[in-house]
Amino acid sequence: MFENLMQVEHPNIVKFHKYWLDMKESQARVIFITEYMSSGSLKQFLKKTKKNHKTMNVKAWKRWCTQILSALSYLHSCDPPIIHGNLTCDTIFIQHNGLIKIGSVWHRLFVNVFPDASVQGKARQHRDEQRNLHFFAPEYGTGEDDYAIDIFSFGICALEMAVLEIQANGDTAVSKEAIANAGQSLEDPLMREFTQSCLRQDAKLRPTAHDLLFHRVLFEVHSLKLLAAHCLINNQYLLPENCVEEKTKSFDPNAVMAEIKHQDRQGVQLKYSHVSPLELDKFLEDVKNGIYPLMNFASSRPHPIPRALSLSQEHVETVKTPTPEPHEAETRKVIQMHCNLESNEEGTKTHLSLFLKMDDKLHRQLSCDILPTDTSRDLASELVHYAFINKEDNEKVAGFLEDAINRHRVRALASGSAQ
Repeated sequence: MFENLMQVEHPNIVKFHKYWLDMKESQARVIFITEYMSSGSLKQFLKKTKKNHKTMNVKAWKRWCTQILSALSYLHSCDPPIIHGNLTCDTIFIQHNGLIKIGSVWHRLFVNVFPDASVQGKARQHRDEQRNLHFFAPEYGTGEDDYAIDIFSFGICALEMAVLEIQANGDTAVSKEAIANAGQSLEDPLMREFTQSCLRQDAKLRPTAHDLLFHRVLFEVHSLKLLAAHCLINNQYLLPENCVEEKTKSFDPNAVMAEIKHQDRQGVQLKYSHVSPLELDKFLEDVKNGIYPLMNFASSRPHPIPRALSLSQEHVETVKTPTPEPHEAETRKVIQMHCNLESNEEGTKTHLSLFLKMDDKLHRQLSCDILPTDTSRDLASELVHYAFINKEDNEKVAGFLEDAINRHRVRALASGSAQ
């Protein structure tokens, strides 16, 4: 189960990296290694904002709601659906660049597969904590709850983001009256309608995460700039590094890149000088990090998830904790590649240096000697075998190496002919 949790991939979900079992006498602990969130939880951010007598920016509120719903829509569209079950402002994290990620996704899965584990007692204890009780839907824990409990929790999170804090009466739980008052305090009627639809007492009347992304308060027609940025990021592995920076340098700043003509008035010209390369570079980085998802175009097809996550209880006892293999599969994707080939004087072997940029912005640099009999497919398969690249990148890397090796051989032949 824990091996398969590492396959859950989404820019707005805290990445689950590794785990191991800590055995102590009759008890065992599962230790998790997850992605580090540098700026703390959403709850901490909201408290700091309120303390500094600031208000939540509406654009930021919409952007964060979209990111959280993007993650929930992904989880709920898996087959079978993954229900978070523990969504609060304490389990939502924020990065310094404004990227939102939800954590503790493993919690509900762990409880479902191991209902007798001590984590269940901790879950009940967490639910009973007065400060977080209001995040849980009325039907929570009844055995009939489904994805609608996450929508209720999201509604409370969205409301707290808007008002910064829902006031509790002393040390007691936040009351329904306090939640209602917080909702009514929202000046924007669309924001009120949005949050109230999530907090309906009848779970069947709550919208889905996908539906909420199309709510009038969030939905917008994506700009051509954003669509182009996503297209560029998705095909970045085909482009040389720093291609945007190099391309913008070659442009004449006074040249017109687009023009809007009007019959009854003067037209508008857009020049390259109107675009800041630094701003463009930052925008591309934000898109790559998942700050501006294209959820309005997301298909509703279910995402397959590992079977181990949905095992019935009668089969759980037969499942043993997997022992990590010497070469665990690489889950990250390659987004950029560069290589250098140098042959010895005799031409009997060639030294390959391969630079890979992964989707988590970490780099991998590999080098080896290759023989004339080695094919690009053999080299790519070997990289997969030793977990240097994702299996899905096999064909892409093989094609890249094939082109690079062919170009190197052509240069070598040309050099030999010249001599």
